[in-house]
Amino acid sequence: MFYTYTKDPIGVFVEKDHGNWFEYSINDDMDQITCYQFPHKVWVGGEGICGDQGYRYAIVKKTVAYVVIDEDDCGEPVIEKWHLKKNTQYAA
Repeated sequence: MFYTYTKDPIGVFVEKDHGNWFEYSINDDMDQITCYQFPHKVWVGGEGICGDQGYRYAIVKKTVAYVVIDEDDCGEPVIEKWHLKKNTQYAA
């Protein structure tokens, strides 16, 4: 698959509720205090579209992904649980 905006993907999953495909990669922003507990980036769209960075921080597991969709008034992450229909890791 490999979308053009995805950087160094390690896998792809299908989100169960809507059937959308998302690639994910290792979080290379681990030095930032706000995202260190999220080891992955889920690529949600092209970088720069509507001022978006193109990814969301996440924890991707075999059947579920915990995706940061926003932050609250205190700067804490707002997390959404996505159920996965299929999760495939790319061969190295």
